[in-house]
Amino acid sequence: MFLAKKVIFVSFIKTTKIDMRRKPLQYIVLTSLIIASTSCSLSYQLKKADMKYALGEYAAAGPLYKRILPRIPAKDKETRAVISTKIGHCYKYLNVNTKSSGAYRTAVRYKSKDPELYLGYADVLMRMENYSEARTYYRKYLAADSVNNTWVMPLITSCNNVKQWQKIPSDYSVTKMNAFNDRRGDFGPAVGDDDGNVVYLTSSRKNQAMGRKLSKITGVRNNDIYVVKKDIKGKWDKPLPIPGDFNSTNDEGACTVTADGRMMYFTLCRYEAGKTLGAEIYRSERSGGEWMAPQKVELVKDSSITTAHPAMSPDDSYLYFVSDMEGGYGGKDIWRCAKKSDNEWGTPVNLGPEINTAGDEMFPTFRYDGTLYFSSNGRLGFGGLDIYKAEKTNKKGEKDTWKVTNLLTPVNSSSDDFGMTFIGKEDRGYFSSNRQEPKGYDKIYMFDVPEVEFVVKGQVLDNKGEPVSDAVIRIIGDNGVNTKIKVKKDGSYKYKLEKGVKYVMQASARGFLNEKGELSTVGLRNTKSFTNDFGLPAAGKPVTVDNIFFDFGKYTLRKESEEALQGIVKRLNDNPNITIEIGAHTDMVGSEDTNMNLSAKRAESVVKYLIESGIDKERLTSKGYGETKPVEVDAELAKEYSFLKEGDILNEEFLMTLTDDEREMANQINRRIEFTVLKMTYKMF
Repeated sequence: MFLAKKVIFVSFIKTTKIDMRRKPLQYIVLTSLIIASTSCSLSYQLKKADMKYALGEYAAAGPLYKRILPRIPAKDKETRAVISTKIGHCYKYLNVNTKSSGAYRTAVRYKSKDPELYLGYADVLMRMENYSEARTYYRKYLAADSVNNTWVMPLITSCNNVKQWQKIPSDYSVTKMNAFNDRRGDFGPAVGDDDGNVVYLTSSRKNQAMGRKLSKITGVRNNDIYVVKKDIKGKWDKPLPIPGDFNSTNDEGACTVTADGRMMYFTLCRYEAGKTLGAEIYRSERSGGEWMAPQKVELVKDSSITTAHPAMSPDDSYLYFVSDMEGGYGGKDIWRCAKKSDNEWGTPVNLGPEINTAGDEMFPTFRYDGTLYFSSNGRLGFGGLDIYKAEKTNKKGEKDTWKVTNLLTPVNSSSDDFGMTFIGKEDRGYFSSNRQEPKGYDKIYMFDVPEVEFVVKGQVLDNKGEPVSDAVIRIIGDNGVNTKIKVKKDGSYKYKLEKGVKYVMQASARGFLNEKGELSTVGLRNTKSFTNDFGLPAAGKPVTVDNIFFDFGKYTLRKESEEALQGIVKRLNDNPNITIEIGAHTDMVGSEDTNMNLSAKRAESVVKYLIESGIDKERLTSKGYGETKPVEVDAELAKEYSFLKEGDILNEEFLMTLTDDEREMANQINRRIEFTVLKMTYKMF
């Protein structure tokens, strides 16, 4: 529907009491008269309800059907099914999902085979996020006409995949705009200036509406267009009707303001009793800060054709709008007319199948760069109307082609989401939705991309844990960033990262080996701080490699050595111009010859692993030292082992002064694999 989302019209049922104390003959006669009268009354009421239904007066037709249904004989299941289906349709159009689904369920119980029941029920079930059952009824609808109903396939696909899509939200955050919203329906926000300090909206709020009667279509007063402004403190004032002769007792809504702020286009729905007049587009020009009396925009010659939901292109060249005129792709389509002057327009042109589907495409809006946003219920989505972004892919002068994408959650929901508008060139603005609204009323929401910050920080230390104060870190991103930062005296650094970028970082310092690291902010939506410390071994000094394991008395590498060995591979790849010696050391247990031979074979095992991992064998030398080079305790070891002090040498003489447990720990320290840089100019010259 082009009007506001529908609400329930409350009716009162009058009852007649019969005096059961009358004489039998009188009672029989009276009863016969009542039955005849009731039959006539029922037929009249049903015709009345059908007429209102045909006119689209769902707020009036729904309650009439509900009063009629209990009066239909229980055995007349076919009629009960028809009426229940129409009740379901009425409340579906009014977006009252619980009442609609209840009526559809009743129609199913009466074994209705009406395909439109299956479609309506499936749509409502999808809005209620009952995707499994919705899929069942979409399939029933498809089975009724598998040739002409193929457009239902995207809806079935949506039911199959929506749970997975919900796990992949967009970058937008969404907040309900309580400053804009009334108890009743508010929708169709349109930003009136570049700063976002003026917003126009459509509302059916009770106390200020021009029309005092309740609409038989929506069940509430007809909509008017309101304006809301920020005060000098940046707070929103209360929305007020546009002053002057702008609003009327008819239904105004879905407005747009041109980029220069001079012209407003909006939808107007006129109503006359017993007639379906559809919707028309009107315009109003601003003069001296006030909006002038609206004038009708003649886009088509046939006055019976509905046109609605206007949107002016950013360059003021085309007026885009919605219509169900012939030549479309089914349902309501988005069309456009070239602007010749304020009062003259070109022939309507359909935007084609890249935009339009067999469902409804409505509420087109534009961003400053020409990106089109619109709502549709005929594409892959979450239920109801979803908001889509359409970007032109053609070159200038070529026929328009589009790339269309769903805006995902939290912008889209299982309910109707529509009417997206942006504030100037910012990536924030407003849209409408009736999510989680029991009575189906629309509300206005704000969307924006929360500011997120990504930071990497850490320290550059040598292999003894001391700061490398003259280190430099190079940072390269796949977005083109290539920069160097110098660490502080304590070896620390901090750098702000950009969103959606993969980074490679390398720390280097004179007299030390380089070390690289990688990190990525791709796919991250929340602020995050990375910690990336670098350990730079001093060139020319032996560096112990922890966690390389052999079985006792053997030289075959154990599987749990993999991570430490890959650390050496990475170090060599990070420093492609170095050659190293792999030195293996044993403890004091066993003979010197045995230990020398064992250590040589262990060193060779490590070198073999490195070669198999892709390291050039010319960069590698192996040497076994046996027990000839016991460890000299440094400050780090002394801190880790209380029975050691800096300067101790873990030779046989020292080990004999230790307890058995301490001696075993010392032997373990002596059993080690080290690498030492021999050259730093490999293949440099």
